[in-house]
Amino acid sequence: MNKLKSLCIITVFVTFTIFSQSKSPLYLDASQPVELRLEDLMGRMTLEEKVYQMNQFVGLDHMRQAEKNLTEEELHSNDAQGFYKGLFSDDVAQMTKEGKIGSFLHVLTTEEANLLQQLALQSRLKIPILIGIDAIHGNALVSGTTVYPSPITLASTWSDSFLYDVGKQSAKEMRATGSHWVFTPNIDVLRDPRWGRVGETFGEDPFMVGNMGAAMINGFQQGDFSGPEKVIACAKHMIAGGEPVNGLNAAPMDVSLRTLKEVHLKPYQKAINAGVYSIMAAHNELNGVPCHMNSWLMTDLFRNQWGFKGFYVSDWMDIERIETLHHVANDLKEASYLSVNAGMDMHMHGVNFPEAVVQLVSEGTLSIERINDACAKILMAKFKLGLFENRTVKFEAIKNHVFIDTHKKTALESAQKGIVLLKNNGILPLAKSITKKRILVTGPNANNQTILGDWHAEQPDENVITIFEGIQDLGTQKGYEVSFFDSGDNIRKIKNSKIKAAADLAKNVDYAIVVVGDNSMRYKWKDKTAGENMARSALDLPGKQLELVKAIENTGTPVIIILVNGRPISEPWLQDNVPAIIESWEPGLFGGEAVADILFGDVNPSGKLPLTVARSVGQLRMIYNHKPSAYFHKYALEKKKPLYPFGFGLSYTNYKYSKPRLSSDELMKGKTISLSFEIENTGTMDGEEVVQLYIRDKVSSATRPVKELKGYKRIFLIKGTSKTVSFEIDESMLAFYDINMNYCVEPGDFSIMVGSSSADIDLKSVNLTVNNRIKIED
Repeated sequence: MNKLKSLCIITVFVTFTIFSQSKSPLYLDASQPVELRLEDLMGRMTLEEKVYQMNQFVGLDHMRQAEKNLTEEELHSNDAQGFYKGLFSDDVAQMTKEGKIGSFLHVLTTEEANLLQQLALQSRLKIPILIGIDAIHGNALVSGTTVYPSPITLASTWSDSFLYDVGKQSAKEMRATGSHWVFTPNIDVLRDPRWGRVGETFGEDPFMVGNMGAAMINGFQQGDFSGPEKVIACAKHMIAGGEPVNGLNAAPMDVSLRTLKEVHLKPYQKAINAGVYSIMAAHNELNGVPCHMNSWLMTDLFRNQWGFKGFYVSDWMDIERIETLHHVANDLKEASYLSVNAGMDMHMHGVNFPEAVVQLVSEGTLSIERINDACAKILMAKFKLGLFENRTVKFEAIKNHVFIDTHKKTALESAQKGIVLLKNNGILPLAKSITKKRILVTGPNANNQTILGDWHAEQPDENVITIFEGIQDLGTQKGYEVSFFDSGDNIRKIKNSKIKAAADLAKNVDYAIVVVGDNSMRYKWKDKTAGENMARSALDLPGKQLELVKAIENTGTPVIIILVNGRPISEPWLQDNVPAIIESWEPGLFGGEAVADILFGDVNPSGKLPLTVARSVGQLRMIYNHKPSAYFHKYALEKKKPLYPFGFGLSYTNYKYSKPRLSSDELMKGKTISLSFEIENTGTMDGEEVVQLYIRDKVSSATRPVKELKGYKRIFLIKGTSKTVSFEIDESMLAFYDINMNYCVEPGDFSIMVGSSSADIDLKSVNLTVNNRIKIED
């Protein structure tokens, strides 16, 4: 009897064990709350498995390519290509099967994205891979996707809604091709245009940068990023990357606490308020402390004070550089401790980091709570994104999500509204030709994919409308004969023979359109003159481009300059000598069409500069929101004024502003005041004007900028009509850090200015008074 009872007990136990093993664990049950799923999964994980979630590698195809292209020395000195000495793509694939990698970047094909997820499915816990990509202006590193205008071009629209749309549409294309996490927006505030990454930014004003960054984050994440067409955004680079001491990427940043709070931190506070779920640290040091180990920023300020709920990711091998570049750690183990203990959650990218972290925890140097916190935030992202349920993507669905009509429409419209007319002596727009006038299009950027800017892979030719193609298409419709001369597309190597040939051809046409600027194409790295890690010590046209322009101008044929560039070009000679200049920036796939629409008047230009264009590199730093004493004295052989001021941009029509009015002359605590004015289109063409609101604190306990942007709106006006425009002014718009670094509004008078640019000549003002000090929550 006892034997039978024992046998029954054993049978029941074996049956229960088999049933338990066959039952799916709670964390794989999509019907369960995310919090319970996370708790269940974390409870099953070893220390090593938790640390592996913090571990990121580059994609397998990327590794194979880098293995062919780079020497070991080049591997350590670049930020674009990577492989791992002694570790090959097959080894990394095996690591993925074993659950030893939590994230990949630079996965550029759907086939590889699906393969990595299938490999991860073979691991013990079947945790999916989080795939990140630099979709800076569309998912442009993937061939066949929609490449929107670059961020500096989008900023020139002065329209936050475009940033939201680009973010939302890019997220749709990313998810359709296998990526879930976007390494943008770049909310560095530009303070040095020598820096190669200007094109990735939204310009020099912290208010605008913060607004546009938040709009893009909202587009990408659309709330809590749960769902199949949303991605995690990543605000970068924490912090002050736009103010390198010598203009070079990763150079030290040495800024005061006041500048940090008044300029560089403001966009991050808006990003955190918008719910951004990841933040990338900067290559650089900040006031002697590498940003990757700055606990004041990551933990004290962003997480504890401002409530950042997401995770931090390092930039390209920058935890290693705490040792190898900054020399404040003895080895990778110590560097890993300094970074992770300060708040870093994920390592981009490579070997030996997990082993170092596991050892640090095992010996009691680094707390297990810090690892649990990092791992939980990363896993929460994977749960919310739905990756446990939808790991792979369907190839047949791509055509319904990528390069679709609504996305192409946004790409074209944002390019049209981001193009800035810098000069026009009346030659533009080009009227319809009755006599078959001839146009020559030439220049290094006239007929290639430089219009796509940095962070793009070479796109199918049929998807791209180059500057020449756009002019040829519309110009032919307008009755022109349009020809192209290839002057050489390598800006660094324009030949004298090509310059002479272009000038000879220009003698026999009615107009010469010369397309010059910079080259940011990363797949032609040795030809680049701008983009990531490609700063310049000058701001003029690189190479022999100005010689090309001068040779053509010398023929007497009217010259129209089209600039294609990711950072401002300082060439006063152009402003002084050519009839028209169009700043197209990097206008994306349909840049040629957008430029042609402006040239021939089908679209009235309305873009405005989101930065100040200096006359020369010697004027730097030149920003519109400078302090009152900045130009107390003069340069010996240079003007003090910029070539083009912040907010500047011409139109084919004219606008007239009335004097602004306030609903009350005094602002009191907790109240708002309405400012209103009329704007009239006094010209002969319908158009859109970007109206701008600036404020100046006339007397303050610590010095204040001569003006600060506090509002902007796009206003469409039919010719001959007017509209009333209004802004609401509240105490936050007047607040600053006083002499004791307390955030407040001091009593006194404020100048409230409205107009078409930041230049004094373009502004009209009214006085506002605050009678009592107002304390503001920082």
